[in-house]
Amino acid sequence: MQFDLSSVETATLVFIGTLVFGAILAVFVMTAGLIALAVLGAGKLTWMVLANTLLAVVHGINSGWDKLVHRASTVELPGDFQGQPSPSTGTYPRVILRDS
Repeated sequence: MQFDLSSVETATLVFIGTLVFGAILAVFVMTAGLIALAVLGAGKLTWMVLANTLLAVVHGINSGWDKLVHRASTVELPGDFQGQPSPSTGTYPRVILRDS
């Protein structure tokens, strides 16, 4: 037995065509949404990696600077600096500054 579309009413064909077109649109919208979520997720992941890397670098620099300052504050110099003549204001001894 052969199926003949000429025996189907026009309204039924329009209804089936509308359903097929709606299904195609739904698949397109769902695919576009999935792609948008994937791109957004990749962008968020990239941003988080860059931000955390920058934050780690800043914390490393701060930690290194803190260690350097504390080490420099514990160094004892063997003697005081001798005064040196200044060209216009006389002689003033140099002052050694330390953290208090």
